[in-house]
Amino acid sequence: MKELLQKDSIFRVGKVVSVEGRTIKVEVDKTKNSAHILYNGDLLRNIAVNSYIKITKGFTKIIGKVEGEFIVEDKQFVDKEYKSEKQKIKRILQISLLGFFGKKDFERGIKELPLINNECFLLDRDEFEAVHDFVKSSDKPLTIGKLTHENIQPIRIGINDLFASHIGIFGNTGSGKSYTLAKIYNELFSELLKYQNFKNNSQFIFIDFNGEYIENKYGKDIIIDEDNKELYELSTGKNPKDQYPISKKSINDLDFWSIILEATEKTQKPFLKRALRKDLDDIDIQNTINEILEEILTKGDKELGVKAITNFLWELKPLISNEDNILELINWVQDNLSTYNGGGFYLRNTDNNVKHEMSNATDVINPMVNGLSFNLDDELSLIRFKIILTYYTEIVRGHSNKEHLSPLMKRLDNRISDIKKVVVVQGEEIDKNIQVISLRDVHISIRKVLPLLICKQLYEEKKSENDKTKSLNIIVDEAHNILSALSQRESETWKDYRLETFEEIIKEGRKFGVFLTIASQRPSDISATIISQLHNFFLHRLINNNDIKAVERTVSYLDKLSFESLPILPTGTCILAGLSAQVPVMVDIGSVPDENEPDNKTIKLTDFWYD
Repeated sequence: MKELLQKDSIFRVGKVVSVEGRTIKVEVDKTKNSAHILYNGDLLRNIAVNSYIKITKGFTKIIGKVEGEFIVEDKQFVDKEYKSEKQKIKRILQISLLGFFGKKDFERGIKELPLINNECFLLDRDEFEAVHDFVKSSDKPLTIGKLTHENIQPIRIGINDLFASHIGIFGNTGSGKSYTLAKIYNELFSELLKYQNFKNNSQFIFIDFNGEYIENKYGKDIIIDEDNKELYELSTGKNPKDQYPISKKSINDLDFWSIILEATEKTQKPFLKRALRKDLDDIDIQNTINEILEEILTKGDKELGVKAITNFLWELKPLISNEDNILELINWVQDNLSTYNGGGFYLRNTDNNVKHEMSNATDVINPMVNGLSFNLDDELSLIRFKIILTYYTEIVRGHSNKEHLSPLMKRLDNRISDIKKVVVVQGEEIDKNIQVISLRDVHISIRKVLPLLICKQLYEEKKSENDKTKSLNIIVDEAHNILSALSQRESETWKDYRLETFEEIIKEGRKFGVFLTIASQRPSDISATIISQLHNFFLHRLINNNDIKAVERTVSYLDKLSFESLPILPTGTCILAGLSAQVPVMVDIGSVPDENEPDNKTIKLTDFWYD
């Protein structure tokens, strides 16, 4: 009892003098204005801004955080003698309530408010650790760093609370956000890759726009060693590298091709829809081609001259396995067919009986077409063939306007060529549950669409299998590249489709075991709907006022002091807030082994500028 009374007298800070909602004002005892106190041989920090305080209300312990302090004149010493300046003033603390101690553990939230004159105390070591113990008894812990202001206090978070949630990692360039992303996933993989169930029942997809997670100066072991992950270095350059496997269903998606080919809503998108739903198994390909050629020959339209026929045949050439046959047909058309000025075909060096001549032409062309062998095993080539066949059929028959569809057709070959370089349809099954997809060398038009294609496919597969034992975590670094709501470089249709897809994942994904981690320099650029659905935040240094406001609007449980600290956080320090942390805390992120660090360090110019 004596020890308890002694402890209370040492740890007592003062008393409550004002209660205004969650904001409490505490008058500090005049003997407690030193920076430290000595207790049982330990030197403890005394009460100050950013400290925690315990307010006792009967048997209830209410916990608050000191957000500010000020002094007022102590009126009882006005016109009276006082022995020191300390007696002349009263020190007042402004407290924001965070939670309370329940039967056992600390709980966030407010069940009751303190009363005037309730006593206030410093937290002892056990209470301080309990406030910062974020791991539930049913969960497993991961250590991510140490508390900034109490460097001996490790910060551990629960695996379920963090990774079964949507995570936002935000900070200016050079603030350490990529390092934090690498740290939390390095800790997770280092802990769990020894379990076969983890490999069987989880999937982690890293979308890497800048190639930071592929290889550093130590090798390809960024985040985790190369043997435990699948690396995809995608490139649309002259020397393509890897290809990511895409399902047949995903590559036949109308919205995907509408975006890839920048199809207009009212004319080109309906045309694509008609082309993609064409079933080639139900038609005789050679016969269809002959019909198109015959209609061009007999129509006699000057717009559909020899050039139209040769263009059509050249479009077919990449799909023909016996190339010499198609070249022979093209040469015959160019050498033997001509058109009158007013329209209509004739065979060179013959009389002017057009009907007779065209009959002769089809007698030659049809057998040559029937001798062509088509190679349509590649799904992308098959899609291209459907589009070409539909285009020429509709143009010849007058069902579509050439001027409306020509811009789309001009984009077709280049876009399909780029897509072929980075994806393979129905490729081999991926054995490893961790995949890193680098888009550093991918053309910007594909770089924006490919993550959408991949994420949509994975999400749809996860929804359809409806297996509660399996989880999917999608990690997107530099997420503003695909989640920006402000980008003006694309059509509104494409922007809406892109945002709606990811908004569905972040709003509905939790039900199907799909979780999103996004890292970005500009949270203000990212869709407000996506930001509002995040459960956990790692907030590094943010200087732009719009970015700070975007976070402030979303993270309602972040205290005023933490917001004010955002522009001045040192590199490697972040504020952890969210469902995995009972109180917002400032954390010094722990170190990652050198070989597992992302390749994103700023170069030292003086290393290369001096001889």
